[in-house]
Amino acid sequence: MQRKFKQPPESDSSEETLINLTPLIDVVFVVLITFMLIAPILEIDSVDLASGSASTKKETPETSQITISVHADNSIWHRGQKVTVVQLEAQLREEKKRHPRAIPQLIHDKKAQFGTYQTVKNALENAGFDHMDVILKPS
Repeated sequence: MQRKFKQPPESDSSEETLINLTPLIDVVFVVLITFMLIAPILEIDSVDLASGSASTKKETPETSQITISVHADNSIWHRGQKVTVVQLEAQLREEKKRHPRAIPQLIHDKKAQFGTYQTVKNALENAGFDHMDVILKPS
């Protein structure tokens, strides 16, 4: 007893199979509507930049007393001398005791690495400073 299997009729090769895109479009619309509803609720952090005009420049007497420079070779300078991170942190602790309300200024060369900026920032935080001014283009 032999069984004969019928083969399905050959389909035309010219017919293309259709792909239903409706579920994909539905998902895209749901995601779009979700973003449209959530976007106004989000709190976006912003940075207030100082204006470029000299007339609105605020002069604080204690601001310019502590200046730290980072040169292109990633060397750190404080009080006109090259210092290590450990020396810098010790000097900043002394500065904090002498000038508790002072805001240090960091003059960072644009060719220096970001890691050096982060190191100086950490030293300032460890010394007890809450704020720091970053001078991008000193006058």
